[in-house]
Amino acid sequence: MAAVQSKSMLLGLQKIELFKGLDSYSLRDIAAQCRWIRCSRNEYVMRRGDLGCEVHFVVAGSLRITAAAGRGRRIIFHDIGAGDIFGEHSALDGYERLADVRALRESLIAFMPGEVFRSIVASHGSVRERLLQRLARSARELTERLLELGAQPVPRRIRIELLRLARTAGVDANCSRLDPAPTHSEVASRVGTAREQVTRELSRLARQGVLERAGRTLVLRDVAALEFLAAHRGS
Repeated sequence: MAAVQSKSMLLGLQKIELFKGLDSYSLRDIAAQCRWIRCSRNEYVMRRGDLGCEVHFVVAGSLRITAAAGRGRRIIFHDIGAGDIFGEHSALDGYERLADVRALRESLIAFMPGEVFRSIVASHGSVRERLLQRLARSARELTERLLELGAQPVPRRIRIELLRLARTAGVDANCSRLDPAPTHSEVASRVGTAREQVTRELSRLARQGVLERAGRTLVLRDVAALEFLAAHRGS
């Protein structure tokens, strides 16, 4: 990881959702208390079990949060991009890191010591409110994912994940384009199943006209139909 010195640090922090609404003076003070690092594609920024307590603010780039699941398999929790943060749990409770974080492409990240982060949360009501909302939202999302993994058949879990990816990418005229398309292994890691089961379900959805592959892109041609199938409790 390479250190960064830039006059654009203030502009970088303005992208962070947690800091929206803070004045320039406050943002300059926050920027001065961060280490600014540029990490390369596939570089690990955080490892599960680490004892660090820094909070990381993603100014540019994209990263993936995962954890080992045994037998060489990994669980993909989610991907994060510019404006997002990670590492806040360890900064708040002092416990070890929960997951691995790897850069999907070159990324610019601001590292903030945990004690500085806690001080900012204590002194800025808007930051505290946004953090509480973020923690509540993440708890809800985790509960939903646990229910999916524990109570839903594999085909439905795959449909729900495709729908989640479609909404993230954007839906226009009942169509969504995932570019680049997630690999079958990536989808399998997101829903806790084997790659072969993902291949079978995507082939079935293609025969039904719900999706098609176009080069590096996965085109979801009928998002409404996918929503219906994701809501269907059968296999």
